[in-house]
Amino acid sequence: MVKSFKTPPPHPTQLADYVPARADWIIDQNWESYSSGDHQIWAKLYEDMLQKLPGRSSKLFQAGIERLQLDATQIPNFVNLSARLKKFTGFEVVAVPGLIPDLVFFEHLANRRFPAGCEIRQLNGLDFQEYPDVFHDIFGHVALLAFDEIADFMEACGKAAVLAHKKGMLEYVARLYWFIIEVGLILEDGNIVSIGAAINSSEKELNFALKGASPNRIQFDLERVMRTDFWIYDLQSSYFVLDDIKQLKEVLTVDWDSVMIKLERAPIIELGAVIDADRVISFGDGSYHAEYFAGEEITLAL
Repeated sequence: MVKSFKTPPPHPTQLADYVPARADWIIDQNWESYSSGDHQIWAKLYEDMLQKLPGRSSKLFQAGIERLQLDATQIPNFVNLSARLKKFTGFEVVAVPGLIPDLVFFEHLANRRFPAGCEIRQLNGLDFQEYPDVFHDIFGHVALLAFDEIADFMEACGKAAVLAHKKGMLEYVARLYWFIIEVGLILEDGNIVSIGAAINSSEKELNFALKGASPNRIQFDLERVMRTDFWIYDLQSSYFVLDDIKQLKEVLTVDWDSVMIKLERAPIIELGAVIDADRVISFGDGSYHAEYFAGEEITLAL
């Protein structure tokens, strides 16, 4: 049997054969099991990224690092970190075994729980990690969860995703989450900087998203973003830029039922495409994904 894809073919998940002990997929972080080598990798990543982010990541992100007093020398204990985080926004961090089902993930967000993986990347993957690890989840995400603007948006995404799931449209909210929380850019003091966790935890994607010639950089539009395909295990063909953090507050007032009705009638926008309605900040040359786009589709034998 052969199936063709105009969007990236699905990747095998880390947890294809995993049977969770709990329906919510929460596990024990088992912090005591981390080796000295694991903590050394965290410390190296922390030091490297903290040096590279000033002037390139959102000031809010950098303020969150200080607000939560993340440990620069060892992987944080989720229980202790949650105690500090709850004081600011009521969010807590719960341990999960890597990637978990989308609906379970968003149900956690809807209840102000952020699911974080426990594993740390290896030395040969320091600058970019296809799968989220504890550095991505804690350093990249949790620093911003110390502020209401992000915490409220994350909760709203969770609730919207639960609603969308009932309509068979969860992937639309997943796109919104991805393009803002994972790979979002924002204007600050006239400059484009990063607010996304995947970018702020990866030297490779930080350089690519801000200065790379390949990707498009397009001003944020809610419905456009929710219609747009993305690369989940790779760098992006397009990045979306918020005018300011206040745009996230505007999303909180959206009538999701009305938005979903509009989206049902609108076509999906393929990877790297630019449409007439786009407010393009910079056009990319598509060079990074050129090999993929050389063919009209990818064909896999199943």
